[in-house]
Amino acid sequence: MTSIHSHGSTDHAAEERAPGIRPEHAESAFQLLRTVFTIAPIAFGLDKFANLLTDWEDYLAPWINDLVPGTAHTAMLIVGVVEIVAGLAVAFRPQFGGLLVAAWLAGIIVNLVTMGEYYDVALRDFGLLVAALALALLASGRTGVRRTGSRR
Repeated sequence: MTSIHSHGSTDHAAEERAPGIRPEHAESAFQLLRTVFTIAPIAFGLDKFANLLTDWEDYLAPWINDLVPGTAHTAMLIVGVVEIVAGLAVAFRPQFGGLLVAAWLAGIIVNLVTMGEYYDVALRDFGLLVAALALALLASGRTGVRRTGSRR
């Protein structure tokens, strides 16, 4: 006798998902977000050492510059290292990495808003923050599925 489910077994995870969300779409969204939040922070972090994209020091609020040791250039090098680490965290531990990137973006937003400039960049970074949280949620659900052994 055949199962009433097309996959041959009861899929309890499917019962818990919102209607209309297909697992392969969630996996594709996870892979897209993981890829972009691995590559972008690493690329931006490396550029802090090269300044090819922009003069990153222009984006540093004076009050933050006063908190870090050394010059604004030194601060941007520290930022670059943190961004590279965040990208690697996403690559190897996407749930943690997504939260780390979201927290980092929140810091960038505070920095930009307190400067009284670059509100457009702050708004864009807010969208990226939400996407990083979505990555962490997708990674969390994905990890949970693997742990229970109900799929894969």
